[in-house]
Amino acid sequence: MASTKLAFLAVAVLLLQASWFAVAQQAGNAAVMALTSFEDGDPVACDGQYHSDGDLIAALSTGWFAGGSMCHRRIRITNSLPNGLNVVAEVVDECDTQSGCKDNMIATSKRVWDALGLDTNIGEVPVTWSIA
Repeated sequence: MASTKLAFLAVAVLLLQASWFAVAQQAGNAAVMALTSFEDGDPVACDGQYHSDGDLIAALSTGWFAGGSMCHRRIRITNSLPNGLNVVAEVVDECDTQSGCKDNMIATSKRVWDALGLDTNIGEVPVTWSIA
């Protein structure tokens, strides 16, 4: 009986956390966007493939990647600079915080930067993102 109650409580906590995570994603998350290449290095986490830097694709930091639950989801990335442009990109990878990625980072392809009207030499730029 006690183990049933404990299991129920654990499931309830997980559902509440998932609900909070979903609400946070809908509201627009402040992030730092960096340029990355999806054509070299390791294959991406979502499908084990390499992708073209000419595709509108992104990698989310470990917390936002949520163990792969964001794989192949489309996100809207909005430039926080004065031009305010936005683009929809597909999440294909994790930007691993244990490998130097900040926990508020989105790493994106050159095509995303081009769509946002950004110079890739900037390095990092403030953006917001939400589920598209």
